[in-house]
Amino acid sequence: MVVSYAFGFYMAWNIGANDVANSMASAVGAKAITARQAVFIASILIIVGATLIGSHVTDTIRKGIVSTEVLNNPRLALIGAMSALLSAALWVSFATWKSLPVSTTHSIVGAMIGFGIMAGGFQAIQWGKLTAVVMSWIISPLFSLIISFLLFKVIVRSILSRTDTFRAALRLSPFFIGIACFVVVLSFLFKTPLGKRLAIGDPMAVAAALIIAAAVGLTGKWLIARFMIGKNNPDGEDIFRRIQIGTSCYMALALGANDVANAIGPLTAIYFLVKTGTLGEQVPVPMFLLFFGGIGIAIGVWVAGARVMATVGTKITTLTNTRGFSVDFAAATTVLIASKFGLPVSTTHAAVGGVMGVGLARGIEAVNFRIVLQIALFWVLTVPAAAITSMLIYQFLTLIL
Repeated sequence: MVVSYAFGFYMAWNIGANDVANSMASAVGAKAITARQAVFIASILIIVGATLIGSHVTDTIRKGIVSTEVLNNPRLALIGAMSALLSAALWVSFATWKSLPVSTTHSIVGAMIGFGIMAGGFQAIQWGKLTAVVMSWIISPLFSLIISFLLFKVIVRSILSRTDTFRAALRLSPFFIGIACFVVVLSFLFKTPLGKRLAIGDPMAVAAALIIAAAVGLTGKWLIARFMIGKNNPDGEDIFRRIQIGTSCYMALALGANDVANAIGPLTAIYFLVKTGTLGEQVPVPMFLLFFGGIGIAIGVWVAGARVMATVGTKITTLTNTRGFSVDFAAATTVLIASKFGLPVSTTHAAVGGVMGVGLARGIEAVNFRIVLQIALFWVLTVPAAAITSMLIYQFLTLIL
């Protein structure tokens, strides 16, 4: 159990180090906030999201990759969960060291495949689930790229091409603040475990999101007009700087709520195997484990989050506040719509696709395709690398336990 806590913490640490780029890279790259501020804000919101909004019930068989028959043997299930945690963490740690963003969810999926093959053979793997993972390599970045490209073109035409960009941005600020708020509210109601527990119907959720978005949009315009007019010759980018901080904060909160399960899911399975000797299809997650995972993610953000943030925020293309807002909106919208339709997506892939979209909106020469190809290579390698590592660790653990 002590060793499993160490593995779980190491996985959570790596989630923070790698996935913080999903929420804060565009804000840092656009200089809406500094890297130090991003780390501080993200750490707090991730702990809150993991502890208060994170799932209190976890699938013991992560993403349904391994058939239930394999987990009937508690010893195999225990060793398998430990192998999955450590192998996934090692791959994400390697990617972070290379300053490249990868999907922590796909790392766990690959690790579970490796364990399943070793414990029950190839027939123990639900290969249809792996097809969904491969689809997400295309769906997530492409969909996000299109949204960010189109949104930034709208911003250029309606604001940045005007003589007085501040007045143009102020006039349209209720719309841009409103659409961001609309996506955020719907994401909380549809995507997070908290929203699933509330079980609000689609029509009511949309109506609530529209009302809140309208109120926040109008309030935001009033606050901007009150505090920015006449101060230091503001322009349109200054308005989007404030909007972008809000969208980045939401992404950090959602990171804690959704991705804590990648570390705590296998750890919870181990916890109940040790405590009860059995494992069901689903098990309740104790609050202290959610908090433990949130702390691990936050420390990972503090210690190593800057590496991947620099890649996504500055090395793919040059970001401004309007471009950063387009990236955040595209990533959040992609994850929301795709998850609602049951399509496989990765927030990491959506964030990178969004950055590429705003880069391409300025011309193909504005995108550093060498970095993009390196990132894509690591995406493809994630599942097999985690699987092979998991197989080796599983074999070693069966010899010593």
